[in-house]
Amino acid sequence: MAARIVGVAAAVALSVIARPAMADPGYVIDGDGIAAPLAGAVAGDAARGRALVANRQASLCLLCHTGPIPEERFQGDLGPDLQGAGRRWSAPQLRLRIVDAGHFNPTTIMPSYYKTDDLNSVAPAFQGKTILTAQQIEDVVAWLLTLKEQTP
Repeated sequence: MAARIVGVAAAVALSVIARPAMADPGYVIDGDGIAAPLAGAVAGDAARGRALVANRQASLCLLCHTGPIPEERFQGDLGPDLQGAGRRWSAPQLRLRIVDAGHFNPTTIMPSYYKTDDLNSVAPAFQGKTILTAQQIEDVVAWLLTLKEQTP
């Protein structure tokens, strides 16, 4: 189990794409979610979100999660199944979970895909940079909201 966690952490660290440092995070946490789309993003596109989740080089979601993407083999089982996510959580709740999963569980192994401060063990080259853009997060949220059915 420890080797799997280390492997996931290493893969996430390698997936960070150089993005400009953010002075203002572009979001406001309200209760258990982020109500408004992230700054600079337009309404999410579910097809782009699905493609991003399936892309192991861009998001790495399937390293830990299983989802209704049958063409992708070897999906993870460390995180919750993505099927039914749109029934379990609202858009604001999903947005915050992707932006900063540590808000809910400080010991989570899920990376903060948009948070850039108060992180541990970030390589100097990646400090102040996000893993996904605001628009990519909105696209993933849009796709997750389409997943209403529970896994049988």
